[in-house]
Amino acid sequence: MKKVNKVFYQVIIIFLLSFNSNVKTDIVSLGRPIAKVTVKVFSSLTCPACANWHSKIFYQMKKDFIEEGLVRFEHHPFPLDLAALNAEIILRCQVDNNKRFELLGKIYEKQSVWAVGSDIIKINDSIKKIGSDFGLGEDEMDKCLKSDKSQDEILNQRIEAQKIYKIEATPTVIINEKKYTGKVEYSKFKKEIEKNLTKNGLFK
Repeated sequence: MKKVNKVFYQVIIIFLLSFNSNVKTDIVSLGRPIAKVTVKVFSSLTCPACANWHSKIFYQMKKDFIEEGLVRFEHHPFPLDLAALNAEIILRCQVDNNKRFELLGKIYEKQSVWAVGSDIIKINDSIKKIGSDFGLGEDEMDKCLKSDKSQDEILNQRIEAQKIYKIEATPTVIINEKKYTGKVEYSKFKKEIEKNLTKNGLFK
């Protein structure tokens, strides 16, 4: 679990002072909108525990439940530093949903390569190199990074998540609006999903 960066917290406070609740937010999601079980993961793209959760849980869940139409997955941004915020912006720069989730996986996979150091320019360049492998042009990504709208959407979601779910660390996993606190072990997570599906009469 990764705690919030104090410097980035100051950025959040500044944004909060000018917060506009009417900002439209874009939820990065996969699966049927009418699925009876929704899994929300609030994560920071620089968080090692988030990358670990994604690699150990997401892909198997996608195969077993999302592709079967049983579960809807939502990736919610909860950036803990500027690098995570910019990586999230690049992720949303890709509008093709399948490529977007492929990019999300690669950002996590290469986290130890790009999310290092304090030079945000170098970090941005490293993120953009990953984005370029998924159909994003450099000019396109630069435009996204300079977009106040993209930043506002992400910070808006982070603030709303804090209000609703009282998030203390990342990743925070919510299954049908209840916080999941089990270990990052797919067999245990799968049982929790099946329990929720059973409640909805979809699993026996």
